[in-house]
Amino acid sequence: MKQFTKPTVVVSKCLGFDSCRYNGQMIPVDFIEKMKPYVHFVPVCPEVEIGLGVPRDPIRLVSVNGDFRLMQPTTGHDYSDKMKHFALEFLQSLPEIDGFILKGRSPSCGVKDVKIYQSLDKGPSIGTTRGFFSEVVSNVSPFLPIEDEGRLSNLKIRDHFYTSLFVLADFRQLRDQPSRQQLVQFHTELKLLLMAYNQSEMRMMGRIVAQVNKKQIKEVYDDYRSHLLKALFRSPKTPSMINVFMHALGYFSTRLHQ
Repeated sequence: MKQFTKPTVVVSKCLGFDSCRYNGQMIPVDFIEKMKPYVHFVPVCPEVEIGLGVPRDPIRLVSVNGDFRLMQPTTGHDYSDKMKHFALEFLQSLPEIDGFILKGRSPSCGVKDVKIYQSLDKGPSIGTTRGFFSEVVSNVSPFLPIEDEGRLSNLKIRDHFYTSLFVLADFRQLRDQPSRQQLVQFHTELKLLLMAYNQSEMRMMGRIVAQVNKKQIKEVYDDYRSHLLKALFRSPKTPSMINVFMHALGYFSTRLHQ
């Protein structure tokens, strides 16, 4: 049986790792607990890292002259610059990461659906966006798998997320000791999966592999990874998956009749 490489995943610390939410609580997440033997988690709480205590007064995203700011209504303090600085410094300090699981709807970690407010005063939200930390993650690593615990309760989204994590982890291990032969084998084994995900990227990656003896090995691997990330960025559509099954069936049918 194939031994998969453990993915390295940044996770919001409040999701089963520490009682560090604004109210001093921790949120147990069943599927994250089940992932622990198979994943190397890097827990982080950006709000604690920028000096906010536990428990703490909540922060929120506020629209100020068309710009979103990360502010604390009770104190009026603006944590925007501090959060951006921490996020960049933290991401640069990490080894190569395969994905992120962040706290949904958090003003710092939310992947989407984070409420935007017009002022520090009480009132309805005026829209939604990403959290501050999550926004920096998406800018620095735009195609890496990133989800929140709420979206990952959807089995289809979770299946896509897991697939991306373990494929990227296997490729990361391959890059540690790059080999032309191993890259050819990796692409050959991945071909049907890539066909289901993104055929145009699959063909591009095939051309990169075909040039493996004509370029520097590091350049080939870097180029291949950039297209692998794009290929896995969106989950496969049902017609593409059916096409792959038919393709595989045709292959075995031909072999059986030989």
